[in-house]
Amino acid sequence: MNRANRLIGVLLTVVTIAACTPSEPQVKMVQLTNGAYNHDLDNNDNFSPDGKWLAYDTRTGIGGIGGSPSVERVNIETGKIEELFAVKDNQSWGPGAGAVSYHPSENKVIFIHGLDRCSEKNPYQQWKRTGVIVEDNHPNVPIYMDARDVTMPFTPGALRGGTHRHEWSKDGKWVGFTYNDAILKALEDSTGKTFNLRTVGVSTKLKPVLVDKSGDGENVSGEWYSVLVVRVVPNPEPGSDEVSNAASDSWVGTGSYLNKEGKKQVARAFIGKVRNKNNQPVDELFVVDIPDSINQPGEFGPLEGTPTTFPMPPKGTVQHRLTYTAESAHPGCGGVVRSSSDGKWIAYLAADSKGVQQIFLISPDGGSSRQITEHPAGVQSCARWSADNQSICYVTENSIVICKVSDKPFEKRFRRITPTSKEELSNIVWSADGKTVAFNRPVKEVGSKDSWKQIFLVTIN
Repeated sequence: MNRANRLIGVLLTVVTIAACTPSEPQVKMVQLTNGAYNHDLDNNDNFSPDGKWLAYDTRTGIGGIGGSPSVERVNIETGKIEELFAVKDNQSWGPGAGAVSYHPSENKVIFIHGLDRCSEKNPYQQWKRTGVIVEDNHPNVPIYMDARDVTMPFTPGALRGGTHRHEWSKDGKWVGFTYNDAILKALEDSTGKTFNLRTVGVSTKLKPVLVDKSGDGENVSGEWYSVLVVRVVPNPEPGSDEVSNAASDSWVGTGSYLNKEGKKQVARAFIGKVRNKNNQPVDELFVVDIPDSINQPGEFGPLEGTPTTFPMPPKGTVQHRLTYTAESAHPGCGGVVRSSSDGKWIAYLAADSKGVQQIFLISPDGGSSRQITEHPAGVQSCARWSADNQSICYVTENSIVICKVSDKPFEKRFRRITPTSKEELSNIVWSADGKTVAFNRPVKEVGSKDSWKQIFLVTIN
């Protein structure tokens, strides 16, 4: 069924929720979407530049992103739904289209697209996907961002696997993503040794990258130039800064920050999996500094990789570790890391002295971390920053909270903007004007045993 260009009944449903405790006043939430399908925000940058639309995918419970037949957007004032991109005759095994993010200043989105040659025997996979851009006024016209070349000789500027969770830098000049490699996945399958590792890459519109079409149709030409910026190894040296996995990444600042020398530095923060001195895996926070020019190979090997190695970071890429929890009583960091737009702080999740997960801040230059939250029940979600960098928003006890970043006592710095809920709240996103928080909450349809992710809005006073 085509869901584009229609209004959903009485769509803008105001849901009044009674107070749960004296500290939780009555609030009015707007249920923006309904219907028997998911409207998944996927923890991305879903608001349009003018703040009037939210983009989302329609993934299924069984197929996930591969089962998502379309990417849509909904008007937050009228509830009107428009189709941005649809996969014809999509199946649970793919190709799928999902995990969508808006450009910060232009009316276009980027999202994951599975390979067109998907089949039940050759389904959507982490290493079989690419990034596609679609302009609002040209729906269903895909612009392939990253090139993909899985046939020798490999092509500089092209990758050999699948990109995921694409994020524009705030100036729109870069796109960051996580990545899995198809060549090394095949090597892992043939040898039984670990090669299928996740890492982080970036693209910029340096020049189009053209590749030969392979016989199986898995090669894709792209409009942007793409490289990997984090080197991963299967077996990190215990106690070292080597990582076997890099993910949960985001831009530092608007895409760059002022480094110790006072110069603007393009950088991406991420969670990297190291090994402690006892050879146990621990997640730590890292930043990778990225050169302005990414088309020169670095010290570890060619940008395009080899049949037995990953594509390697470009010359001038510098990776540095920010946290050292590996030998502590409560090791590990987590969450999708998020930077303030001024690039001064990176927010991440870690255990406090009591072993409870809280939000911490640290400078991209390193140094001491700063604990921001003190919830006895802990924090459930990663933080989203307000546009003015004065507050962060997150989920605790299935309730959305806004917390000021200041030196005042914690109990005077936070307030709940929704009461606690029996249902899990997820994928919070804050509009650029600071007036609206959107999030997902499962809603059971009348007469059905199934629940579907719907989009809710809360207006910030």
